[in-house]
Order: sequence, then C-alpha cells, then structure tokens
Amino acid sequence: MKNKIISVLFLFIFLEAFSQEPPQKKSDLDSQLDIFLTDNESLDLFLASMTNFHLLYLSANYNSETYFSGRDIDVDQYNIVPQITYIHSKGFYASLSGIYYAEFEPNWDVTTATAGYGKSLGKKKLWQYFASYSYYFYSNDIDNLYHSTLNGGIGINNKKRTLGTQLSGAYYFGDEVTYQIVLRSYANLKLLKTKKHYLRLRPQFSIVTGTQIVDLGGGTIQKTLLLKEPDPSETVYLEENVFGLINTQFNIPLQYTVGPFDFELGFNYNIPSELGNESDLKNTNFFNFGLAYLLDL
Repeated sequence: MKNKIISVLFLFIFLEAFSQEPPQKKSDLDSQLDIFLTDNESLDLFLASMTNFHLLYLSANYNSETYFSGRDIDVDQYNIVPQITYIHSKGFYASLSGIYYAEFEPNWDVTTATAGYGKSLGKKKLWQYFASYSYYFYSNDIDNLYHSTLNGGIGINNKKRTLGTQLSGAYYFGDEVTYQIVLRSYANLKLLKTKKHYLRLRPQFSIVTGTQIVDLGGGTIQKTLLLKEPDPSETVYLEENVFGLINTQFNIPLQYTVGPFDFELGFNYNIPSELGNESDLKNTNFFNFGLAYLLDL
C-alpha cells in the first residue's frame, strides 16, 4: 500500500527545479501540486481503495546553482530547499518550506507557508485543478516586494498518464503587484516498475510569462517618481513592471522510489528572454538532487 501511495504522491521532491523563477528572490510553490494531480496510472484505483488517509511528506532538494527567472546573478552559489508537506485524501494540503543560499546574508532567506486544495474532474479523471495561497516570512526586510501569492491551475493528461500539460497562474502581492503564467508539458517514461522499485524519466518543458520589474536604463521614469520632480543630484533607477516572456526551461529528472524513500537526480536548462534593456542574456543550467521520505499517518 505504501508503494502505491508513493507512486501517487511523488510530488514535492523537485519543486525547486521550477521555483527558481519567482520575482524578487523567494521560494515559490506555484507548481507543487502538478505531479500529485497527474502522476500515476493507478491513481483512480488507489483513491477508490482509500477513502480517508493522511500523509506527511518530508523532502530536501539541492540545486547546484542559483538563478532567478533563469538569469545569472553573478553569484556562484548552491541552494538547499527543505520542505514538510501534509496531504489529505479529500484534496486538502499544506506545506512549510524554506530556502538556504550558500553566499547570501543571512543564508536562510525565506520560509514559505502554503495551504491549498486540488481535485480531478470527469469520469476518467483526465482533468485536474488546484488552488492555493502562500505567505512568505523573510529573514530580513530588504527589497522584499511581495509577501503573498495566490496560485491556481488546470491540467490534462492522457489515459495512460504518459503525457500531460498544465496551465497555471500566480498572483503576487504586497508592496508591489505582479503575476506569472506558466505553461508546462511533460512525458512520463517508465524504466522499471516492480512492487518495491519504481524508476522513471520525466522530461518537462516550461514556458514562463508574466510581469517582472526590470531596469529600463533610461527614458522611462518609474511610476512612483511621477509624484514629484526628479532631483538631478539623486541617483534615479528607472524601473518598470514589464510583461513578456520571462524564461523557458527544460528539466530532465531521473526519479527512483524504493520503499518509503524517493530520490531524484535532474538536469535543468534555462533560456531567459530579454526584458526592458536587458541584452546578451546567457543560457544557464544546473543540477538538482532530491531526497524525500513519506509517512502514512
């Protein structure tokens, strides 16, 4: 029974492979429910056999490099993302996660609390939806423009659950307001499956669009500066919340489940798109390794 649970809920182990995309360096939980909603071919039989269960999922993910919206920030550092997640069979879930940066000060940047709900639709359960709310507890108050996120999305997969697509949106608010829209498609390639072992390759392709604060370089005054005449003696940073294609990402994770443990080794490749006066953006890549443990409560 535990092996079935793990197969269905192999979800949070590579969260940060996609959550290096949020604005203003914070750990985003936009896509945390995607795998839970679409991952396992025996999902319908499993849910039918268990009408009321509680799960606790403990995970940690290591990323070899740190990028924001796929962009190189000229700081060579790894990051580690620990997370604890509670999941109920009725579709409710809650999580608490954090992110540790090797070179930032303080190293522990933000703690994220999330609560949400997700369900499958239709007789064949091919459609899924989810909605969640996240709140960020920062270690410092410097340049933290957003304190909350509203997330929602819908997805569809084929009957064998070997192919799927999700469309999700995130609305960030706080001192500033912005949003992101993510289109993600995946393939699920089983390499080995027995009662105790499950090995698979799950390549994914993501397109991230939305608004992002960028340096316009000159000629456009930030909206807050329109309230007064600029002082020529002051340094004025010309910024604006610009909408456009932010990043395209390829993710190739190799995932292995044995007993209550999950392991993942992944390669991630970013193709950031230029916004504002950005130019000559370099493509970036990193490796991630995840370890997780599932408790059946």
